[in-house]
Amino acid sequence: MNHLSAELTQVAAVAAKPPLLEVQNLVKYYPGRGVWPRPRPIKAVDDISFSIGYGETLGLVGESGCGKSTAAKTILRLIEPTAGRILLEGTDVASLSPTQFRPYRRDLQIVFQDPYASLNPRMRAAEIVAEPLRNFSRGKAVDPERVAELFERVGLDKAAMRKFPSEFSGGQRQRLGIARALALKPKLIVCDEPVSALDVSIQAQVINLLQDLQQDLGLSYLFVAHDLAVVRHISQRVAVMYLGRIVEIGPVGTLYTQPRHPYTKALLAAVPKIGAQGAREKTLLKGDIPSPAHPPSGCTFRTRCPMARPECGHSAPALQAQGEGHWAACHFIGAEAPTAGSALRAPADTAVAPSASAAP
Repeated sequence: MNHLSAELTQVAAVAAKPPLLEVQNLVKYYPGRGVWPRPRPIKAVDDISFSIGYGETLGLVGESGCGKSTAAKTILRLIEPTAGRILLEGTDVASLSPTQFRPYRRDLQIVFQDPYASLNPRMRAAEIVAEPLRNFSRGKAVDPERVAELFERVGLDKAAMRKFPSEFSGGQRQRLGIARALALKPKLIVCDEPVSALDVSIQAQVINLLQDLQQDLGLSYLFVAHDLAVVRHISQRVAVMYLGRIVEIGPVGTLYTQPRHPYTKALLAAVPKIGAQGAREKTLLKGDIPSPAHPPSGCTFRTRCPMARPECGHSAPALQAQGEGHWAACHFIGAEAPTAGSALRAPADTAVAPSASAAP
């Protein structure tokens, strides 16, 4: 059995079980600014659906400003969703009041991007790790042995328990953040670009730590990142976001070797390669990501897509099955891309109501 077949078998086994987390038609809009004309809402997350199985890592990738961090924080209800359902083991936690949701916070934790800004500089390391335990202790004393165990679990010396965050290196601070996330024995950890602020060698150590913890504790991860090489190393499946929508999702090996959406192809073509790994088809992108307050009509990617046709401005493409567990949203998947330098043939924007995305 080759590597790709083994991966598909693993993904199919995860898909056969009820998911730990299921996100259905999640929407997060922010109110627009201004008075006249009537401001349009800022569509940070615009109708996305996906699921995460027990012990699985789903990578969420895209350019800066695509909405991936907003989606992650909305799932944790650090940001309240505008619409949609967030099912944790079958319970819609998006519909719960803050008091009703509190017990579920134990199961949903986060590791933030900046390992220094996410830690209280006035608290010692042991206090930082013990804080979640204290918040959920219901008056009981925090067991110091539990705190020491968490330090050992993430590779920090017990002598570091009395240090302040400023006395740690960047990698050590991120390990401290991981220990804090583990304190309540969660089922799902959202990793919001947890290694982007670290040196490459330290990135590898933190990624290996996360993988070891997943294997030992059965954790599930939503791994948010813009570094596709890191995502490929840690994820079983990958979802690609563009301007608030998921444009492709599938098993990591299939998506990296057989990308279907032109945006995914462009992201992969931009990944630096060392040595001869075969020629990859180049997909050229023009311009910047449009404003989420004024997204293009129809397919939001059409203003930068080398495959754009006039029809792309008329309706938003739904996710279509491309194989086992592989979905992509494009009107012209499989069509031959125009040659470099050819003009985009996109129509002027017209008001089109967004359609609901398919749930992969």
